[in-house]
Amino acid sequence: MTRVLCAVALAALTAAPALADEMRLTPSGMSFEDTTFALESAIVGRGLVIDYTSHVGEMLERTRADMGSEVVLFANADIYMFCSAAVSRQVMEADWQNVAFCPYGIQVIERPGEEVMVGYLHRDAESMTPANELLAGIVAEVTE
Repeated sequence: MTRVLCAVALAALTAAPALADEMRLTPSGMSFEDTTFALESAIVGRGLVIDYTSHVGEMLERTRADMGSEVVLFANADIYMFCSAAVSRQVMEADWQNVAFCPYGIQVIERPGEEVMVGYLHRDAESMTPANELLAGIVAEVTE
């Protein structure tokens, strides 16, 4: 009986498509400040509202000593959170579980001694194509 259950479980796992979300990063070619300004302008220029800006780099640096670490992860790192009613409706009508990915985020990251990068998490699910296209378009506008 155990072998049958294992075989059924293995079949169920292999039957589901493997999704491979990935972080897509693009060099901005600008300073951190100029990149964040360009990103804010690109988001707002599409009629979208930035709901929240997470200053994750500042938080990690502020708490570094408290965590017992000597590693400086970022010179700067902010995540801009926003949503699009049109895109969100489209991806959620395709799969209501895409609600988990809203709001969308674009990161501006500067590692010590490295160039500034702009990125987003590309979702592999086909139903997320409109959101991926929105994020890629904004990043392209900032980095071109």
